[in-house]
Amino acid sequence: MDIKLPFSTTGMMLHMDEELDYELLVSSIESMPKSSKTEDEIVLEAMQNPIGSPKLSELSKGKEHVVIICSDHTRPVPSKHIIPFMLKEIREGNPDARITLLIATGFHRATTEEELIGKFGKEIVANETIVIHDSQDMDAMKNIGILPSGAPLLINKIAAEADLLVSEGFIETHFFAGFSGGRKSVLPGVSSKVTVLGNHCSKFIDSPYSRTGILEHNPIHKDMVAASKMAGQKYIVNVIIDAEKKVVHAVAGDAIQAHEAGCRFLENYCQVTPVKAADIAISTNGGYPLDQNMYQSVKGMTAAEAAAKDDGILIMVSNCGDGHGGEGFYEALKNCSSPADLMEEILKVPQDETKPDQWEYQIQSRILINHKVIYVLCEQYREMAKEMGFCVAEDVNEALEMALKEKGREAHISVIPDGVSVMVKKPKK
Repeated sequence: MDIKLPFSTTGMMLHMDEELDYELLVSSIESMPKSSKTEDEIVLEAMQNPIGSPKLSELSKGKEHVVIICSDHTRPVPSKHIIPFMLKEIREGNPDARITLLIATGFHRATTEEELIGKFGKEIVANETIVIHDSQDMDAMKNIGILPSGAPLLINKIAAEADLLVSEGFIETHFFAGFSGGRKSVLPGVSSKVTVLGNHCSKFIDSPYSRTGILEHNPIHKDMVAASKMAGQKYIVNVIIDAEKKVVHAVAGDAIQAHEAGCRFLENYCQVTPVKAADIAISTNGGYPLDQNMYQSVKGMTAAEAAAKDDGILIMVSNCGDGHGGEGFYEALKNCSSPADLMEEILKVPQDETKPDQWEYQIQSRILINHKVIYVLCEQYREMAKEMGFCVAEDVNEALEMALKEKGREAHISVIPDGVSVMVKKPKK
């Protein structure tokens, strides 16, 4: 059987011989009853029926400055099907409203003009006020209080001083916040580096509740919800997308209630339970734009981690054309004596001394302590991946043969075509 895996914009074909023992772990989002509605119609229907909130046109009445927090270039949010309708409805409620699109880069690099055009289209980029958040620019931040964790909440002044703060986004499983979307537009989206670092501290990342699909008792989620409320995030439009990045469901309304409704909907389709724990688990980061670097690809790797035995081999198929994606992430893994020693160091770091990228290399270390990882990435960065403690292969079939040589051809294999779209429940055996 040939299985096409997402890889950059082209994909990569995995060939599974008939005698191999394997199972596919896929989201059932693709099996949803096909709607006759277009993507635009799905979004508009949600906006016409907001959850726990008046319509956006009602909220915008009398509001001089409206800020829409928008996802950045690392998120496949179909903004062309969301932002035009949000702009239109805001102006229906208040034709004179001054609107700013604030790009929620979180801890990522700045979004380029080309990426903005790809996201919104030329007309919106040319005619709307767009500001790109920079978490490092402390002069652009405003302190609006203390989070439950004790960390200060400093957010972009544009968001803090808005008369109405709303956001767009999409909901997917998230490897330590439970799910993306909703409150994440504020924290980490438009928060300062100080706030992001405090929220992503080693204690929180180490919590057994800071995992894919878990919101209850999740300390990271708790701080994010508090940030949303303190910032006055009143309204969201969040979508759920399929493997083709097409809108299949949308929620709109109150930032907390609508997001929770979207998470409950997605959970019904994204939860998968393997028949048994895998000797070899193959995962991806969903292809472009999510597989641009190794930093982001830790997400998809956690799906393989959940599917595998404690000593299982993981194969990560991710192009990583932008390289490691975080200097701190790269240096920590390259320079550590072992993943176990690195983890010991990380767990000693106090919340207010959290380092950039620490959370990512903490999770990566957790994986490498228990698993051999074979990376399938672009040729340019294979040597770098070796420096960071990974094995590498030219393509997924070579990687599979390497793993089978070690585990034997009777090994049980889990294939996860899109590691960021599923919530893998730990198998019992």
